[in-house]
Amino acid sequence: MRGLAGKRVIVTGGARGIGRATAERFLAEGCRVAAIDRDAAGGRQLAADLPGLAGVVEADVTDRAALDQAFGELDRALGGLDVLINNAGVSQAGDFLEIDPEDWNRGIAVNLTGVFHAAQLAARRMAAAGGGVILNMGSVSGLVGMPGYAGYNAAKAAVIELTRTMALELAPAVRVIAVCPGYVLTPMQQSEYTEAEMAAVNRKIPLGRHARPEEIAALFAFLASEEAPFINGSPIIIDGGETAGGLAST
Repeated sequence: MRGLAGKRVIVTGGARGIGRATAERFLAEGCRVAAIDRDAAGGRQLAADLPGLAGVVEADVTDRAALDQAFGELDRALGGLDVLINNAGVSQAGDFLEIDPEDWNRGIAVNLTGVFHAAQLAARRMAAAGGGVILNMGSVSGLVGMPGYAGYNAAKAAVIELTRTMALELAPAVRVIAVCPGYVLTPMQQSEYTEAEMAAVNRKIPLGRHARPEEIAALFAFLASEEAPFINGSPIIIDGGETAGGLAST
């Protein structure tokens, strides 16, 4: 992607799944890449598997002090910040009437407040330096109803509105975009399916399959590059056509 080589990139939730694929893609683009993840063992494995990383720091995005310290460590490792992939999140399922308030609060803390923490820390650095790109992880669940995921839906809808507000306030120096995947076949997602469940979900998607993490990573790379200089403030859907027919809510 034009203009990515040499960019300094932080990926939150970088130890596995979409985050890992994204770290790999930006490394392949010639970027200096660092990751933040609360999973210490996963972070060590990531560092071993991707020796080209500039750093891997353990931190929970819900802990502002720890995340502030992590960004400080990566300031020294990267020498600045051009791109934030604000990917860390959790998926929580459960009937609305049975949601435990503690589970609700945890989901909002990770999927919304954690996004805010990382975005603000990154935006302050980018604004002071004169530019950058922040890519927040949204979801089609933030755009349409998804039964059984009230907390997740609410948080992702809020991330999309946060993205729009950031884009207005931070332009023209900093672009902010929400990437909104549909079903993505991460190792964790795959482990939760039976073969019949996998087939049933695939039938809902016009392209007949889940996205691969590498496909989400490729979208991140495009949006962060000089190939997409006029994309700002929008939720970008990557779902194989799932929402085109309103299938996400079924």
